[in-house]
Amino acid sequence: MDRKQTSGPRLRGLIVGVSLVTIVSGAACQASDDAAPADRSGAAVPTVTMTDEQMAGVTDHSVLFGQSAAFTGPSQELGLDMRLGIQAAFHEQNQAGGVHGRQLELTTLDDFYEPDSAYTNTHRLINREGVFALIGEVGTPTSRSASRLANSLGVPFVAPFTGAEMLRDAGLGSVMNLRASYYQEIDEMVERLTEDAGITRVAVLYQNDSYGQTGLDGVRLALERRGLAPVASWFYQRNTSAVKTAAVDIVESNPEAVIMIGAYTPVAEAIRLIREDIDPVFMTVSFVGSNALVRELGTEATGVYVTQVVPLPGDTSVPVVDAYHTALSAFDADAVPGFVSLEGYLAGRLAIAGLDLCGRDLSRQCFLDAIRGAGSIDIEGLVLE
Repeated sequence: MDRKQTSGPRLRGLIVGVSLVTIVSGAACQASDDAAPADRSGAAVPTVTMTDEQMAGVTDHSVLFGQSAAFTGPSQELGLDMRLGIQAAFHEQNQAGGVHGRQLELTTLDDFYEPDSAYTNTHRLINREGVFALIGEVGTPTSRSASRLANSLGVPFVAPFTGAEMLRDAGLGSVMNLRASYYQEIDEMVERLTEDAGITRVAVLYQNDSYGQTGLDGVRLALERRGLAPVASWFYQRNTSAVKTAAVDIVESNPEAVIMIGAYTPVAEAIRLIREDIDPVFMTVSFVGSNALVRELGTEATGVYVTQVVPLPGDTSVPVVDAYHTALSAFDADAVPGFVSLEGYLAGRLAIAGLDLCGRDLSRQCFLDAIRGAGSIDIEGLVLE
């Protein structure tokens, strides 16, 4: 196939149009290679809930949160940036005296973006570190295994960095979603491609796990609503950049646009490979990590579009973004603002709101009920509902 075959019309600018929402819900199980293990011995996960009197992770002077995320490996920037935002929010609140006199603390463990490690870390954070709540888990397969364990023990699971539908089932009452779902992101993406650019030939590259499958399903549904179907779909394995086979298959279908459900390193590699032969529009969901993707692609980032579920991190005319900049600079003067750390900051602010609503008499159940019953939570003019 000749290099740079014709592609569909170009879109204009970065897509930022999916509302950020707070949904108190959990995850329905779907078949996948990353189903949560029972425990390390193979026994069933206990469904014992800590009693309010035990006040896990809470002292007279502090509240301890735990985070399991990727801090090394090909997805590490997502975990590092999510942690940075949470830390900035906690530091800001601590400098103001904490929440009802308690300082906020965060302990973190590296799960390498692998579900087994996420499960093990969650077990340790709850049962050995004694955290009050979990916050900022990064990824669908990892959140899938970790959220089930947290829910079985009644431990709040706050603002996972994933838009997976499975975390929106009311059966997981401990899960507090902050971001829009991938289905919402992808439907907006497909609407822009079809209505604004007149594109009808769409291919999909996806990660071979629950994250990628959710994205693929979302694309299929969004296209189906418009009387279309993907012209091709192919996958790569999580935590690898082995995308060459997928790229070849996609090139052969000659799409006008490629929707990519993956992490920044393999997505960048796939874009380079596909562009050796054709030049379609590339679009990816917010999980990819925009800052990291731009660093991977450099000047090749032109023509790549990323949907987002938070405001532009550079737009300080938005009050919550201005507050984020102030908090980020106070915590780390060298930190560069970005979409992921902004989402981490909002996650931290959501947790702070829940603690504040609960008052001095703090418990996990009170925290969950306070957020669930708030109706809406206003963070510097950004309303979560």
